[in-house]
Amino acid sequence: MLTIKELTQVVGCGTTPRMVRHYHKIGLLPQPVRSPSNYRLYSDADVRRLQRIVSLKQQGFQLAHIKQILEVSPESTQADSLMQQLQQQYQTVLQQLAKWRQTAIALEGLLGRDSSCQSTQAEALAQLQLLEVETQTAQSLSEGLWQYLDAAVCDHPENFQEALQRLLPDLSQRSSIEVDVLSHLVLACGDVSLAAFMRFSPDAIEAARNTLSAGCTVIGDVPSVVATLDRTRLAHLGCQWHSLIDNPHVDSADDAEQRFWHDRHLKQKLRDSIDGNIWVVGYAPSVLLEICNAVEAQAGRPALVIGLPIGFSHAPAAKRRLMQLSIPYLTSESTFGGGLLAAIALNRLAASLIEKPDCHCYLSKSD
Repeated sequence: MLTIKELTQVVGCGTTPRMVRHYHKIGLLPQPVRSPSNYRLYSDADVRRLQRIVSLKQQGFQLAHIKQILEVSPESTQADSLMQQLQQQYQTVLQQLAKWRQTAIALEGLLGRDSSCQSTQAEALAQLQLLEVETQTAQSLSEGLWQYLDAAVCDHPENFQEALQRLLPDLSQRSSIEVDVLSHLVLACGDVSLAAFMRFSPDAIEAARNTLSAGCTVIGDVPSVVATLDRTRLAHLGCQWHSLIDNPHVDSADDAEQRFWHDRHLKQKLRDSIDGNIWVVGYAPSVLLEICNAVEAQAGRPALVIGLPIGFSHAPAAKRRLMQLSIPYLTSESTFGGGLLAAIALNRLAASLIEKPDCHCYLSKSD
């Protein structure tokens, strides 16, 4: 049996005796048994219930809703009930994201127009001022208004750089090489929000340029990533390239993940190759996790890790772990990723070395 102070220490997450007493008062926690000295005493069941309350609070549920969730089903099915509630909340969030994404699409359609289109959109912009931001979605804009806005797009090619200047967040604290990498990544996936989630270690650009100029080996996790590398530029720099998983039939993230997870030979191959090379991971989160394991075990130090594997739980966890290591990296603080994005990041780093061999902008800027 635990005292109220011991209970909060076991549960952690900022819980306090005052919070526990409040939960008793509103019926979230049952009244505890008392010691002969009238102290509250708590069992393992109380610990589990308080842990569930804390978990639900962290997910954004209000206390009244949490009480309903805990009363829906007996403890044996609480986990299933919790997952259902989380799935419902996730779908609600997705609907909100879809609404705001539609708003962003409409605004991108306006802000992303280059100077050649501006003369035809002045009147349309004046009309849009009458609309509330919440209703500036693709559905809310009339078909006639879009036809007016789009009237000039057939007269000239799209100016991507001018559009990106308006749409990208403030990148003034980034080096020109980082801005170039981010711009190409955004153009590759069509999502401007990607720029806000990309993370470069402070030494990533310098490490990439030094290693590539020395004629390093670039290792991709799967053949499709290596196939997307700019081999002409890499060959010009004297670099080599190959796949960790060298089976040409591995063409999906799921297949790559399963192959690597169950093949001890591949794990040993990774450790034998990790030191001094550039790693480009765009599919299998387990490959990135194993790189982190090897670095932590001091089995070797990669020159640079471009960690952009696909996945919704293991991949973000692997990226967070990568960012905790004191090695050069480029990754995303989200589920953003994929083989194409990973290869493009490496390609632009190689291109910058050829196009701007004497550039030192990265030495005066920090992420």
